[in-house]
Amino acid sequence: MKELQYLNKYFIKYKYRFLLGIFITIVAQIFSLFTPKLISKSFKAIEEFQKNAIGLDSVKSQLIENILLVIGTTIIAGLLTFIMRQTLIVMSRHVEFDLKNEVFKHYEVLDQNFYKRNRTGDLMSRISEDVAKVRMYVGPAVMYTINTVIRFTVVIIYMYNVSPKLTLYTLLPLPILSYIIYKLSKEINTRSTIFQQYLSKVSSYTQEVFSGIRVIKAYSLEKKNQDIITELAQESKAKSLKLAKIQSLFGPLMVTLIGISNLIVIYFGGMMYIAHDPEIQNIGIIAEFILYVNMLTWPVASIGWVSSLIQEAEASQKRVNEFLKTEPEIKNTTSEKTFIRGDIEFKNVSFIYEDTNIIALKNISFNVKKGETLAILGKTGSGKSSILSLITRMHDVKQGSITMDGTPLAKVNLTDLRESIGIVPQDAFLFSDSIINNIKFGKENASDQEVIEAATKAAVHDNIIQFNQQYETILGERGITLSGGQKQRVSIARAIIKNPEILLLDDCLSAVDTETEETILNNLLEISKDKTTIIVSHRVSSAKNADKIIILEEGEIIQEGTHNQLIRQEGYYKELYNKQLSEKEII
Repeated sequence: MKELQYLNKYFIKYKYRFLLGIFITIVAQIFSLFTPKLISKSFKAIEEFQKNAIGLDSVKSQLIENILLVIGTTIIAGLLTFIMRQTLIVMSRHVEFDLKNEVFKHYEVLDQNFYKRNRTGDLMSRISEDVAKVRMYVGPAVMYTINTVIRFTVVIIYMYNVSPKLTLYTLLPLPILSYIIYKLSKEINTRSTIFQQYLSKVSSYTQEVFSGIRVIKAYSLEKKNQDIITELAQESKAKSLKLAKIQSLFGPLMVTLIGISNLIVIYFGGMMYIAHDPEIQNIGIIAEFILYVNMLTWPVASIGWVSSLIQEAEASQKRVNEFLKTEPEIKNTTSEKTFIRGDIEFKNVSFIYEDTNIIALKNISFNVKKGETLAILGKTGSGKSSILSLITRMHDVKQGSITMDGTPLAKVNLTDLRESIGIVPQDAFLFSDSIINNIKFGKENASDQEVIEAATKAAVHDNIIQFNQQYETILGERGITLSGGQKQRVSIARAIIKNPEILLLDDCLSAVDTETEETILNNLLEISKDKTTIIVSHRVSSAKNADKIIILEEGEIIQEGTHNQLIRQEGYYKELYNKQLSEKEII
């Protein structure tokens, strides 16, 4: 139960619902206990009639009165039980809602390294399957536990008041029951944890397969992946069956123990009645005790199910807590608002990716001021994208310093920093939504006219209006409906419409032709006049109009200057320029 203690704050939050549910449960149990007492009175009246102690009309009158009271109290108890379920189960839905939001919000603040270490399917499993298991603890498990405890308490008090001796005989199987529950619960907890882990594996793998379905089909790997998922499903099924087998033992064992208690009541109650024991004055008391014992049948039988729910919830909450307790490496160090102008400076910055130990940057120094454009060129893996990751604080530097408007980047309000940046990543990511909503992602309240203007500047408007639904066209997952060049241009439109102080373009024109590239670059020249712009590219054509150009090789700056300066120097830039000029890539 240690992991489930995390949920106590929600019980406190919804304490009025919780306490009301407990109160209604107590009242419902009291009303349900009128039935055995009334039936006992009915048997007593019949017995007195047989002894000629009362007349037939008196017996009929008492029986009819008792029947009406049984019906009335049963209806009231049923209505109260319904209200109890509405109170406690609805509370559990509120807790589920809050917990899912808490987990999702925590996911959002976790850093890039976290997402490199964990698979998407596992993240989804924890926020869906695991939280659903926890909800079953907060709702049904808590409700039936309260119900069971109150019913046991009230019933045993009633039984003891009637016959202490027969109550003791009746409760003899309870120690055996407690021991069985303890042993089975431990085993359920172990098997439940293993099952949840395998379920997460299946979710992770299927999510990955669906995301990469085009590659799988292109390489005819359907059979191989089908075999893998079948094997994973078989393993998950085996773990599920092992869990189900241990859970299935509860019901029969509980019913058997209740049956033994009934036999004990009949035997010892009968012997006490025959012996004229003052505690068993009439045969109705034995009937009353049998009803009491059977009233305990469902609570006792539910102990196994509730115990199973609690153990599964414990295992699931442990998995949820693992992520909730994960501290993000990138934190917002100030709550004060920061006005971003856009002057960026790197001083002797070196950076190593901790997960791979790859040295991305070595002693990098440069600066770019508001209104200037910096172009970064270099071979694949030279560290170009790493610079943009550091500017957006997807990673933090440990060697050297990065300042924004003269303030160390780590001391700038993280929210304000990222809100001031419009970034077009190398791998353009679009959501499974309409084109217009994907562009509005950069500015939620943008008008349709603003969207069209942004799309026009990104040279994608003419493509969009050719679709049947135009801007309302729904894109597939990750924008699969569009071509690579169209995805990049929609992503550029999203950044343009945001109108940020800093514009970061990470090789975002690689999938467009040179004519379209030139159109977009000319539009960007006008857009970026008063912005800090950094362009990462493999093409000289994307860099030639920049105020500054730096060339990276294996994380180090090997050349820097303007286009005119660099084409007069022997080195990488001149070689790339001549090569691309010969290929007619430069307009």
